[in-house]
Amino acid sequence: MAGRLVLGGAPLGQPGDVGPRLRRVMAEADVLAVEDTRRLHRLAADLEVTLTGRVVTFHESVERSRLPGLLAALADGATVLLLTDAGMPSVSDPGYTLVRAAVEQGVEVTSVPGPSAVTTALAVSGLPVDRFCFEGFLPRKAGERRAKLAALADEQRTMVFFESPHRLADALTDAAGAFGGERPAAVCRELTKTHEEVRRGPLASLAAWAADGVRGEITLVVAGARPAPVELSADELAAMVAAEEAAGAPRKDAIRAVVVRTGLPRRVVYDAVVTAKP
Repeated sequence: MAGRLVLGGAPLGQPGDVGPRLRRVMAEADVLAVEDTRRLHRLAADLEVTLTGRVVTFHESVERSRLPGLLAALADGATVLLLTDAGMPSVSDPGYTLVRAAVEQGVEVTSVPGPSAVTTALAVSGLPVDRFCFEGFLPRKAGERRAKLAALADEQRTMVFFESPHRLADALTDAAGAFGGERPAAVCRELTKTHEEVRRGPLASLAAWAADGVRGEITLVVAGARPAPVELSADELAAMVAAEEAAGAPRKDAIRAVVVRTGLPRRVVYDAVVTAKP
């Protein structure tokens, strides 16, 4: 019978964020494929977990060469736990190739979900989170980075990036150039760790702050572009608000819904409603 591949969510910084289920799987897994064996043993010591399975490295440079051995273990019925240094495997971390290969061979793939820097940064950023996109690491080369950011200039969803501390100032400067210096953003540094810091503000101000140097793991959250204002008459705006009210929304919520949909200032929509009153 085929085995099972388990993707484990490793803590971003605080071992206490790990639940009892991951502790149990760490202790019982036949094979533990990990990005860094030293981090694994440190985490196991912090959690007071005794590892009984075989430990193999599974980082970017050996990811493909490790596939045959791990797939063979899964075919023999082993439970393989995949752990990266922090967060969920496959999210800008090793794991996708193994997951894809396991799926293709009909192996059960499941997870013990845990912390994610992407959703954690979104939650604390203070920026809209109803729609977002994850863009991973920006290109290292300045020209490629600017081209990537220019292509995202009209993206209306909140954007999440990973960035290294020594490239952060340049990335923020380039983002300000592509999106405008006043675009709201948040730099989330060392999430959940002792020196956690969330710095919020316009991109230009954040770039100036980062110019002095920043340390630690960085997750950058940037607000999406505001939709272009729609050309609508006062009667059309009033009719849109009336339709929201007819659907059960209070007047205040109906006006807000039309503001979001059209990108127009609230005062414009409100005045249209007042003007339309019989």
